[in-house]
Amino acid sequence: MLDVNKKLDHMKTIEAYRAGLMIKPQLRHLFLELTMRCNERCLHCGSSCGDVFSEELTLQQYSKFLAEIKGDFGTQDKMLCITGGEPLLRKDFFDIMGVAHDLGFNWGMTSNATLIDKQVAKDLKRVGMNTISVSIDGLEETHDAFRRTPGGYKKAMEGIENLIEVGGFQAIQVTTVVTHENIGQLDELYKIFNDMDIDSWRIINMEPIGRAKQYPNLLLTPDDYRYMFEYIRNKRIAGEPVTYGCSHYLGLEYEREVRDWYYLCVAGTYIASIMANGDITACLDIDRRPEFIRGNILKDRFKDVWDNNFDIFRKDLANENEKCRNCAEKCRCHGDSYHTWNFDASEPQLCFKDILF
Repeated sequence: MLDVNKKLDHMKTIEAYRAGLMIKPQLRHLFLELTMRCNERCLHCGSSCGDVFSEELTLQQYSKFLAEIKGDFGTQDKMLCITGGEPLLRKDFFDIMGVAHDLGFNWGMTSNATLIDKQVAKDLKRVGMNTISVSIDGLEETHDAFRRTPGGYKKAMEGIENLIEVGGFQAIQVTTVVTHENIGQLDELYKIFNDMDIDSWRIINMEPIGRAKQYPNLLLTPDDYRYMFEYIRNKRIAGEPVTYGCSHYLGLEYEREVRDWYYLCVAGTYIASIMANGDITACLDIDRRPEFIRGNILKDRFKDVWDNNFDIFRKDLANENEKCRNCAEKCRCHGDSYHTWNFDASEPQLCFKDILF
């Protein structure tokens, strides 16, 4: 474990940085939800994607928007994060990303990889994809059941191998959603991924958002959480590229132990998101309530919304709840992340106090 006093000093630096972002936000990551259509129907999906109607922007609308973003913000230190649904379901996917590449944007993608054959892998390289995160949520039977997609595991693993064979990407990452059902499979998954030439393994817990609310039996128990964090910490101590990928405050025991830096929710201060229909919000995992839709790129200039209409995301959630407001960890936690805050009850849906610290 790192020195506690050093951690406290680091956290003071993070707090000062957060305070600065609240005053002067710095857009770095822009998420583009290209579609809500998906060829899988994952039990945990925060956006409830699947075989659904998806109102989507056109190639021309994306071209205009991306040129506007370049003009207003530039492309240096900016990352487009492409997501869905499954982005590759769009027939004009490579046209859209070709425009982004030609404009000078760096971009990465989250995908289930089931559609990535060798030619698709080559095309992803051609249009400048830097990074990709592929979802593998358990061993074959578990993965396919969790994603309600027979044969999905084999196709995803073939997709990863095709990406590795083509090569030239900055990072190929595997992301695993850990549930009460698959937590016992981490060791076997590690052995599989360790034999592949991936760059990192990102482990996240199933969050109580979106479709996951229908399956509370899959959420982790306190013992599950403690096991998961010890597992990740031990792998990192051994020098393995394993990281915890969720944005939650973990207390002094685990902060900086299971990921490269410390907790900081940057929804609306560092990142913003464009939904499939052009709606503007901070984070795609936040409840899609009317008050969090701050504009639409078809009628609003994004920079105007970012500069003048994002205050709802730039506040301390802990002040909305008496228990959080009086908590000794308030200065480091701030009520935890926006995407798991219960805005009806004004309380966090997930708090690691009394679980980890």
